[in-house]
Amino acid sequence: MDSTPRSDRFWRDGRAATPRTVVDVGDSPHYDVIIIGTGAGGGTLAHRLAPSGKRVLLLERGGYLPRERDNWDSTAVFVKGKYRAPEFWFDKHGEAFPPEVNYYVGGNTKFYGAALFRLRPEDFGELRHHGGISPAWPLRYEDLEPYYTQAEHLYLVHGRHGEDPGEGPVSAQYAYPPVEHEPRIQQLSDDLEKKGLHPFHLPIGVDLVQDADGRAVPSSVCIRCNRVDGFPCLVRGKADAQVICVEPALEHPNVELLTQAHVVRLETDATGRSVTAVVVRGADGAETRFSADIVVVSCGAVNSAALLLASANDRHPRGLANSSDVVGRHYMRHNNLALMAVSKEPNDTQFQKTLALHDWYLGADDWDHPLGGIQMLGKSDAEQIHGEAPRWAGAVTPDMPFEVLAHHAVDFWLCGEDLPMPDNRVTLDGDGAIHLALDEKNNTEGLERLRHKLQGMLGHLGMHEHHLLPHSIYLHKGMPIGATAHQAGTVRFGTDPAASALDIHCKAHDLDNLYVVDTSFFPSIGAVNPSLTAIANALRVGDHLLARLN
Repeated sequence: MDSTPRSDRFWRDGRAATPRTVVDVGDSPHYDVIIIGTGAGGGTLAHRLAPSGKRVLLLERGGYLPRERDNWDSTAVFVKGKYRAPEFWFDKHGEAFPPEVNYYVGGNTKFYGAALFRLRPEDFGELRHHGGISPAWPLRYEDLEPYYTQAEHLYLVHGRHGEDPGEGPVSAQYAYPPVEHEPRIQQLSDDLEKKGLHPFHLPIGVDLVQDADGRAVPSSVCIRCNRVDGFPCLVRGKADAQVICVEPALEHPNVELLTQAHVVRLETDATGRSVTAVVVRGADGAETRFSADIVVVSCGAVNSAALLLASANDRHPRGLANSSDVVGRHYMRHNNLALMAVSKEPNDTQFQKTLALHDWYLGADDWDHPLGGIQMLGKSDAEQIHGEAPRWAGAVTPDMPFEVLAHHAVDFWLCGEDLPMPDNRVTLDGDGAIHLALDEKNNTEGLERLRHKLQGMLGHLGMHEHHLLPHSIYLHKGMPIGATAHQAGTVRFGTDPAASALDIHCKAHDLDNLYVVDTSFFPSIGAVNPSLTAIANALRVGDHLLARLN
């Protein structure tokens, strides 16, 4: 086994090692499996299938993310949106907006915060919210639990099961200890406990080192950079799909990767029961067809739905897998608030994303409906605070200039459940452009109550009581519809073909060889980051495909 540290294994002498990719596709060979997309779903599935010896082709719309100083530059990443896809979608009024999507090997995991939570057992059943019903899943928490454990171990999740009293039963402890709180966050945790609450170590997928006492701590370079939420990791310390799954999969001779491969449509045979061609448009505009026994779509909830809709034909006039007319519908993206409190004492924390609080996840003494969860964000820096300056003018005391705020900032992420409304949907216009209809006020009352809970505690947590400032830079300059990082639900699975697009194995009801394994399959989204559930499900579907192929 290679003894080189995981974070360095594909990075030597300051240059990226070149994984083996397809460069000559003139013969368009037939594959056992084609996977479209290399993120949490597609990349993880490739990792699961790689040891089987089956011939697997990964198709990625983008290329490899460049390793450069701008990876950690707030202005480049957030203000200028350097790594965002240079495209626009349209809202329900026909207004264009830039979506929060990134087309690189590893998908959106290159930019995610690596907060890898399990859904709670209650999330798999029907839940009544203030704004409506969160529907039940066609499987239970217990069905996914073994795969949650495998996903946590695969993606290097650091945490401690048992700290959150509301979590579901687990079959194994995290393989890695939690990342220790730095002093200001430890004080925050202590103060929350004094109020009778139950803060716990946030489960996070990072490649860390252990100190002499066996505690997980960020490496010296990671702790200096504090670049987690929204940033690509310059030193490959974040457990993203490229580092964890795609590159190890490519070590197998039966797995190939084609980058700059934009899949524009899927073609079927005359019966409409089988996908016979995956049509790829290269960087030069030329189209190439690939074929496989099994085709797996994993482009992200919006783009996966768009691909199926764009693949309409005589047998499938409303798009592939869409006899139920649910493809593109029930879009969800969480109700989120990024907020910055101002600590009375300086906050010298550098790796801040270590604490979460779920005491009001399912309800509160004064509210019968779910509120959601609170977790820490990566710490604000001066560049981000200056980017917010015009919005915060007059909101901070005169003796607290913006330059000082960065030293006193404590950043929180509040996450509430969005509900799967049929009219929140993805559609295509006559030119093939994506339109996203979204009710941005869907089920937001719980999130507002969660904010008031946090606001009311500030004085007891060593914060200035009246300074809880909206930090929209995490939501791309106050454009909520463009914040698509937690997108889900557009190709939902279920047991009824009249009300779902996929069966319980994430195979299309209408086709024999088409699967979808990103967050599109979610019937509901819960109130935690969806990545771990997508990863666990990809492992589950991978086992199903291995049994089918063999």
